[in-house]
Amino acid sequence: MGKKNHKREIKWDKLDNTAHLFPVIAGESMSNVYRISVTLQEEIQQELLQEALERVLSWFEVFRVRMRYGVFWYYFETNQKPAPKVKKEYRYPCPFISPNRNRNYLFRVNYYKNRINLEVFHVLTDGMGGITFLRELTYQYLRLSHPELQKKLGDGLCSDTSLNREDSYLKNYRKSHKKGYKTERAFHVKGEKLAPLELGVMHGYMPMKSVKTACGKYGVSVNEYLVAAFLWSIYQECLHGMPSERPISSCVPVNLRPYFDSNTIKNFFVIVSAVFHPKKENYTFHEVVQIVAESLRSQINREHLENLFAYNVSNEKNFILRAVPLFLKNLAIRHVYHSSALANTTTVTNIGNIQVREEYQKYIQSFYALLSMSEGQNIKGTICSYKDTLVFTISSNLADTSIQRGFFRTLSEDGILVQIETNGVYDE
Repeated sequence: MGKKNHKREIKWDKLDNTAHLFPVIAGESMSNVYRISVTLQEEIQQELLQEALERVLSWFEVFRVRMRYGVFWYYFETNQKPAPKVKKEYRYPCPFISPNRNRNYLFRVNYYKNRINLEVFHVLTDGMGGITFLRELTYQYLRLSHPELQKKLGDGLCSDTSLNREDSYLKNYRKSHKKGYKTERAFHVKGEKLAPLELGVMHGYMPMKSVKTACGKYGVSVNEYLVAAFLWSIYQECLHGMPSERPISSCVPVNLRPYFDSNTIKNFFVIVSAVFHPKKENYTFHEVVQIVAESLRSQINREHLENLFAYNVSNEKNFILRAVPLFLKNLAIRHVYHSSALANTTTVTNIGNIQVREEYQKYIQSFYALLSMSEGQNIKGTICSYKDTLVFTISSNLADTSIQRGFFRTLSEDGILVQIETNGVYDE
């Protein structure tokens, strides 16, 4: 397997509605790459991971592409080169993936000790698509390193893994002209930055049970509670409890698949904003939790989510815009992105609870995910859980760690036992 028996047929495919943004704004300083990692109970063997990648990539057309650009749009084309080289991790997470390097693939796989990292340029897919690919890669790796698993389970794709490549934005599009995204400028976290391309990472591992107990005290969901705690730590550490002219606001990506009965592995999400505007002094944590929960609940419903992506799709379908050359579209997209980017302080994304087939569970220790930085956002959070453990990962390009410390301190004060791990960037 892995050797080419025949030349693959070259197919081409359109970018999904959200993906149009990423090639326009991505570069060395803003990579638009995210990472999902799995930690196994054993050290990773490079050759086996390479073989696993070659096998799994042959199933996933969404990952087996290169990006091209035409007169009017970017598009994907089947990548006929061998799978990208698996390497031992040697630099900071989530650097830019140049379309002209890495054998023209738009993702990379590396490893460190017993951890496998999948880094994906967001143009390919969102976190759910990334998890689907990483899970199959992990299963394949474990079957190669434990032949008894292969004997028992066979060597194919998991029966519940979707390879659906539909553009669910277009499929579920209904006409709407409401502009869903706000453009009011938000408060931004500033400070001394780490060296260029350096990224500080801090993970907080916590028992799911104690997180749910804390959420119960406030009558909110895990997502609402953790987003609120993150905004609260920015309010405390940067504004010191004082009023602000600008709101503290977090992008919160919402997976649309459950709302629209989709199983696509392309991008299918929208962004809502959790907004807390401190107009007086000394809000309590309880007040902020309720404000943030209400902000999210008012937006996370099918009708509003549909309006958000319908506005974007209507622009893509506009005949006049479709005829505009790509370089002019790019200028317009950059302008729109710049104004909307300034409307948020940070991003907190919830990858959710990662489910693994029972036969593989004893070989897998944990999962986590992290985001790269973007314009106006120098610190971000990611929520991910596996079995009974939730991991909140904070990535930042700032030297100061007071927001991270404040966040985990708030959780500890609420009775949540947190174990902290960092990538060694901070000298604490």
